[in-house]
Amino acid sequence: MFTGIVEELGEVAQLVHRVGAWRLGVKAQRVLEGTEVGSSLALNGVCLTVVERTGTLLAFDVGPDTLKATALADLAPGAPVNLERPLRLGAPLGGHLVLGHVDGVGRVARVAPERDTVRMRIEVPDPDLERYLIPKGSVAVDGVSLTVAGLEAGAFEVMVIPHTLAVTTLGKRAAGDRVNLEMDVIGKYLYRFVARGDP
Repeated sequence: MFTGIVEELGEVAQLVHRVGAWRLGVKAQRVLEGTEVGSSLALNGVCLTVVERTGTLLAFDVGPDTLKATALADLAPGAPVNLERPLRLGAPLGGHLVLGHVDGVGRVARVAPERDTVRMRIEVPDPDLERYLIPKGSVAVDGVSLTVAGLEAGAFEVMVIPHTLAVTTLGKRAAGDRVNLEMDVIGKYLYRFVARGDP
């Protein structure tokens, strides 16, 4: 379980292609504390398991299903990545509950500066995911907890503040980029209960 509050920007250092899978090496600093082999870490919103740790390098195995279901396949050496350690019991919940289970891949349609902030429009290609978006509701974009600022058919908008632009990959996003989307888990459960007619 995560919060969508990115702790640091890591950097892709190694990318080894295996049969249908990857070995992904990421340079990190802040998230190293308490992170060992077997630990979970959210990387661009995807919950991955650390399989090797050498100095400041963390390695992850990324399987074919994960590559197909997320935007991780777009990574290249030198690319920045959002990193977050799991939520610890008793720690403040600064964002919203994020599982690290990506629901789909969106595409940045527009990045429009508005004073100090940026209005970002993201297309949602899967109509089934739109049902979980509500005005002022929560959504995780590449693992970043954001508030839905606008809704239209097939897309939503978020306002990204200067701090978030500076400390996450969102500050480097441009039109055409693919991003990982995770809808609000509470909304997904509520929709499921209502759709089934559970008492």
